[in-house]
Amino acid sequence: MAIDLRHHLGRVGERLARDHLERLDYRVVACNYRTRFGELDLIVCDDTWLVFVEVKTRRSGAMESSLQAVTPDKQRRVRAMAAAWLVEAPDRPRSRELRFDVVAITVDRDGQLVRLDHLEGAF
Repeated sequence: MAIDLRHHLGRVGERLARDHLERLDYRVVACNYRTRFGELDLIVCDDTWLVFVEVKTRRSGAMESSLQAVTPDKQRRVRAMAAAWLVEAPDRPRSRELRFDVVAITVDRDGQLVRLDHLEGAF
């Protein structure tokens, strides 16, 4: 799959994940925040939680599931990115709890949502 198509697919998934989280009354703090370790897909919060969200998007019929793509190495990188963000964002929300979620998105060939799995506290 070409890089532009993968990039577009990722953005479609992030939009669907953001819409889902906003329906759950989370406020979006940041999207696609770049650190020296990589990019945080979404950072959201509510009155209790500050949540770093890894979004994985696949097309129907993909060989690897979205959840399989969140390997232990990826989890370590997301934690490092979150630590960097916490240091770099002095105006961040002050939530009592911190969590790492995964939102796994499956879309059809037209980019329409087929399945959304939201794993709270995934790692």
